[in-house]
Amino acid sequence: MRITLDIPDETYARLEALAKQEGTTVQAIILRGIDAVLQEEGRHFAPKRSGRFEIPLIRSTRPGTLKLGEEGVYEYIDFP
Repeated sequence: MRITLDIPDETYARLEALAKQEGTTVQAIILRGIDAVLQEEGRHFAPKRSGRFEIPLIRSTRPGTLKLGEEGVYEYIDFP
């Protein structure tokens, strides 16, 4: 994915100097920082993957008449 990011000139100059010193690219340093933040945050709320996901099915005796809003779905499906 490609994004546009505004980085202050002074910060970018420091990134360029660090990249040159390490023999890498500014992009690699930014991605390394993002990975570090995601790893730290992942300890707090990482989604658990069970390998299989089942979509809840709500049966209706009158198809097309069930109107669910954002809150209405909680009446039919138990969420944690």
